[in-house]
Amino acid sequence: MYAVVEWANYGNKIVNFFVKRIDLDLIIEKIISIIFIAVLMYFSIRIGNKLINKFVDRQVRSKTSFSLEPQKAITIGEVLKSVLKYTVYIIGVGSMLYDILTKIPVALVSAGGFAIGIGAQSLVKDLINGFFILFEDQYGIGDHVTIGQFEGIVESIGIRTTVLRDFTGDLHLIPNGTVLEVTNHSRGDIRFIVDVEIAYEENIDETIELIKKVNTRFQEKHSDKLRGDIQVLGVLSLNASGVTIRVIGRAVPLSQWEMERELRKEIKMALDEAGIEIPYPKTAIVNKK
Repeated sequence: MYAVVEWANYGNKIVNFFVKRIDLDLIIEKIISIIFIAVLMYFSIRIGNKLINKFVDRQVRSKTSFSLEPQKAITIGEVLKSVLKYTVYIIGVGSMLYDILTKIPVALVSAGGFAIGIGAQSLVKDLINGFFILFEDQYGIGDHVTIGQFEGIVESIGIRTTVLRDFTGDLHLIPNGTVLEVTNHSRGDIRFIVDVEIAYEENIDETIELIKKVNTRFQEKHSDKLRGDIQVLGVLSLNASGVTIRVIGRAVPLSQWEMERELRKEIKMALDEAGIEIPYPKTAIVNKK
């Protein structure tokens, strides 16, 4: 019982020791200072983002020879927003922690600084590679790219990360420092292929002429998405039940799949109207008497 009383008295002494040294005015002052800095950070980012958006919109609408291309303007705008955000965060959080860090023992500060330095190595690598991606124009907002094992559309580019959305809807955040190889599918026209298979009994030359007529109508209908003429290469292969004729064309990036589907549909409808048969499995029943 005596030991319990002694421990209780010892605990009260410790509490009284810290209570005497607590400066409530100083704590309130620090809290107000932190709130003020947080509000200032919030409005700085909001105002900065609005100014950047105005700059991007002006560049997109501008027709002068010195203006940026819309895609590059949007990409630079996203990078500027990222730079603004990190700059405000670093300055704001640094200001909040300034007074606190001065009260921490030197050894602890040194250990924390060493740990931060180790963690900052990957951050610096991301930042440097991010600037190279921007200045070398490796890819931009809206590009269809393959980065490592991920393929999709670039939604945003920051100084530290690239945001990629694949065609299933998944969102991938890729650190710029890990971007070693990039395949950009949006630079230049994209080829699409439509293979048409007909039965051996059909006339190949007549079928090719029919497909060419379909191609001509299709080009006039989709001239805004096609680049150049759609060509019929000829017989690609002789299969077990039919002949494959290959058709190729070029389209603007991201429209190649739509052009394939639409052209395949148009050719199928034309073959049906002409009575040209597409091969399919057939079963012959022979009765032996």
